[in-house]
Amino acid sequence: QVQLVESGGGLVQAGDSLRLSCAASGRTFRSYAMGWFRQAPGKEREFVAAISWTGISTYYADSVKGRFTISRENAKNTVYLQMNSLKPEDTAVYYCAAARVYYGSEQRSDQYTYWGQGTQVTVSS
Repeated sequence: QVQLVESGGGLVQAGDSLRLSCAASGRTFRSYAMGWFRQAPGKEREFVAAISWTGISTYYADSVKGRFTISRENAKNTVYLQMNSLKPEDTAVYYCAAARVYYGSEQRSDQYTYWGQGTQVTVSS
C-alpha cells in the first residue's frame, strides 16, 4: 500500500515556475515507478511525466518536454515535478501516481495503482 500526498500548487503568471512535490508513505516507495498526470476542467486526465524506480529513466508528454523535469529522492520518499516557463494551458489539477512497472513511452493512467488527491496549478496570462 502506498499513500501519496501532493503539494506545491498555486496561482502563478505565465512564464513563472513551480515545483510540485509528492510525498509517499510506505517502505516500498523505491520499488515503484512514479508519474504525474493532470486534468483540466472539462477535459480528460492526461499524462505529464514519468520516472523509473531508479530515477535513471524518464519520459515526458510532448506538451511539457523541455519545460518540466521529473525527479525523485528515494531516501525521502518524494517525487518532484519542476515546472518552468508555465503557460495558461498548463492550468489543471496535478496528480502523482505510483505504478509497479515503468512503462516508458507507453503511459496510461490505468497502469497506475495508487493516486494522490491532486494539487491545483493555475497559470494566468
